[in-house]
Amino acid sequence: MWAGPMSKTLRGEETLLFAKNFLQHPRMLGSLIPSSRFLVDRLLNKVNWARARTVVEYGPGVGTITGRILSRMAAEARLVVFEMNEDFVSYLNRSYPDPRLHVVHGSAETVQRELDRLKLDGADYIISGIPFTTMPVELRDKIMRESREALNPGGAVLVYQFTRAVLPYLRTHFNQIDQDFELRNILPARLFYCRQEALEVS
Repeated sequence: MWAGPMSKTLRGEETLLFAKNFLQHPRMLGSLIPSSRFLVDRLLNKVNWARARTVVEYGPGVGTITGRILSRMAAEARLVVFEMNEDFVSYLNRSYPDPRLHVVHGSAETVQRELDRLKLDGADYIISGIPFTTMPVELRDKIMRESREALNPGGAVLVYQFTRAVLPYLRTHFNQIDQDFELRNILPARLFYCRQEALEVS
C-alpha cells in the first residue's frame, strides 16, 4: 500500500510532465504547474475521513492530490480517479502502486457506470479540478448531473477553480454550496463545497 512521500526524482518528473501537457492541452489543465500543498490541504480538510469509504477524483493529472488522498484514506476505503490524458494515466499507475486506487482512462461523465463496474455503492466525496467553464455545455451538465446522482446521502462534491464562473452552474445542481479561497497557489484558487440537501416539506 502506497503511503509515503514522493521522491525528488518522481517530483521532478511530475513537474516536467505536467508542464509539457499544459503546453499541449492548456484548456484541459488550466494551470502550468500542479496545485500547491496549501490548496491541497485546504481542500482535503473539508473531508470527513471517518466516513469517506469511496472517494472519486476528476482530473488527477500527475497525482498531486491523489497521493494526499491515499495518505489520509482508511485502509478499507477506495479511490477512483478519472483521467483523460494517457501520459498521466501511465504515470499514476506507475507512481502510486496502491490497491485502493483505481485509475480510469476516461471521462468523468461515466462516473456512475465505473462505480457500478467496481461494485462500489456510490461516492462519499467527489473532488474535481477539471476546468468546467472551458468544456462544452452538454458535457459539463452531464458531469454535474452524474456527479450529483452518484453521491451517497450526506456526500459532497469539492470543486476547485481559478474563477467564480463555475458557481452558477453548480447552483443549478446543488442547493448547498460553501465557498472558500486559497491565495497561496499559482493561480489563487476558489473552492466550492457542494451538497444536495433534502428539502423539508411543510
